[in-house]
Amino acid sequence: MRTFTIPAHYRSGLIGRLKAHRKVQDPRKQDLSPTLLDLGPVRFVFARHFGFCYGVENAIEISYQALEENPGKRIFLLSQMIHNPAVNDDLAARGMRFIQDTHGRMLMDWDELTADDIVIIPAFGTTLETEAKLRAIGIDPLKHNTTCPFVEKVWKRSAQLADKEHTVVIHGKAAHEETRATFSHTAQGTAAVIVKDMAEAELLGRIILGGEPPARFAEAFGARCTPGFDPARDLDRIGVVNQTTMLASETQAIADHLKQVMARKYGEARLKEHFADTRDTLCYATNDNQDATNELLKAEADLALVVGGYNSSNTSHLVELLEQRFPTYFINGEQDVRSADAIAHFNYPAQRTETTRNWLPAKRPVTIILTSGASCPDTLLDRVMLKVLEFVEGARDPVEAVNALVP
Repeated sequence: MRTFTIPAHYRSGLIGRLKAHRKVQDPRKQDLSPTLLDLGPVRFVFARHFGFCYGVENAIEISYQALEENPGKRIFLLSQMIHNPAVNDDLAARGMRFIQDTHGRMLMDWDELTADDIVIIPAFGTTLETEAKLRAIGIDPLKHNTTCPFVEKVWKRSAQLADKEHTVVIHGKAAHEETRATFSHTAQGTAAVIVKDMAEAELLGRIILGGEPPARFAEAFGARCTPGFDPARDLDRIGVVNQTTMLASETQAIADHLKQVMARKYGEARLKEHFADTRDTLCYATNDNQDATNELLKAEADLALVVGGYNSSNTSHLVELLEQRFPTYFINGEQDVRSADAIAHFNYPAQRTETTRNWLPAKRPVTIILTSGASCPDTLLDRVMLKVLEFVEGARDPVEAVNALVP
């Protein structure tokens, strides 16, 4: 896999070295065991996989190259480049402007753009409708296109399903940029419907089997399906794809459930006519990070800190996994670790920030899981670790500890 040129201030001199060392030791990713950094009174446990993925590094490289190669030109980001405030704030500080927010709401008028402007498509991709608007202005939307190759892989798989006259069931969050883009690309060739979780997949299954009236489909999915969607017609042949940052295990469970539904309705002998196997749409980075996080669940630890953007889907799922076993705090960065007594963190289900007291146990040694989502620079984990060390007396120098582990 190729390497990317990204700004040095996103590289980590501590935790990043541990991660790079593990990659050299285990290039085939056979060992998912976490890495322990023992600093005496405090011990940090790091997942085997975390941080920037292929698609994110590709997007960052293209964005900063655009800045370097086009001095004096106006450069716009269609929306947030990735779901990390540190990266987006840095790009904005260098003169980039955002056209839309993460929900597709306009932050400026389209008529402010000219054919001489540069518009960068984010890693999530964009809709065909937005591409058409940019072309009408005279801007080539593919010239600075940072769409993740694994997102494009989902689009290609959806197109293959369309060629076989299958409806595409998209497992994703309807408001998320990637899901909106996938829906748009899918809808040009076939019917599509978005399901957010297993409960909705089960409802869809009951509609397919006739256990719910057809009108129930419009009630539940009317705002998340293609125009003119007819359950009797469009749920006859289906395939499942996903927003690549969803829980891979949940996507697979949804696909398995709907496969069983179609087998029940049409019989095993005719299953292949009515259900398409689409396992290959799961993102490798999402899988790696989630598999490594599941391995963290076997560790002995007192709490977990997960670093990332609060609107980051893949990061929220890491939190969801870890909080099954540990007190888990979803933070943006070191500024949220306010003291040994107070930590600000994001309650994802409630969509609000909270402050927790007495978050850092008094026991010594205290063991802390520290990980991040795919859109988080490793350097932010360094900062969080160093901030925590300010509240723990007698901790070993982390530079010396890393040097001892990494030849």
